[in-house]
Amino acid sequence: MALTKTTNIDQITVTENGIVLYREATRIMEDGKQLSETYHRSSLVPGQNLTNVPTNVAAICNVAWTPAVIAAYQAQIASSQTALG
Repeated sequence: MALTKTTNIDQITVTENGIVLYREATRIMEDGKQLSETYHRSSLVPGQNLTNVPTNVAAICNVAWTPAVIAAYQAQIASSQTALG
């Protein structure tokens, strides 16, 4: 009876405004049979610091976050803050 725990990024999504959403799945296995599975979801906004972000997620961010996407996101946030007062 060998128990193992694996953690993998199993979903990465880029939204229309450049936010990157990703899901990390943690699986507990016993002799190749899955006993449990849990998820942890995270999000990253355009231009956010990518220190300690999984390598494959950071690679997607670096492709998706062009200077135009970052500028549009920052303008959207500024506009929202102005509207709220």
